[in-house]
Amino acid sequence: MAEAKAHLKNYRQSPRKVRLVASAVRGKTPAQAIDILAFTAKRAATPLQKLVASALANAKNLEMPVENLVIKALTVDEGATLYRRRSRSRGMANPIRKRTSHVTIILKEKATKK
Repeated sequence: MAEAKAHLKNYRQSPRKVRLVASAVRGKTPAQAIDILAFTAKRAATPLQKLVASALANAKNLEMPVENLVIKALTVDEGATLYRRRSRSRGMANPIRKRTSHVTIILKEKATKK
């Protein structure tokens, strides 16, 4: 069975926040996922919607039957962390960690019962 993949690297939002949105569409069909993400009031919804559309386009390019596809895996991993400093009183500084995410989606054909 073939599978279609798409990646989103170095997305500037923490993986913890992106995982909230990703868990809503895991296991759904791409059409259902796009509909759910269109009405999700989170910042990560729009990039994930584009990622699902990209994976769907990759599946069409691989000549896979689009109506039988399902989101097999949607992983959100930690990317590189940007370290910044925030000045505090008396010449001190506190660290600020700006986190990034790597998102991977895999579309696969739905297993038919025999």
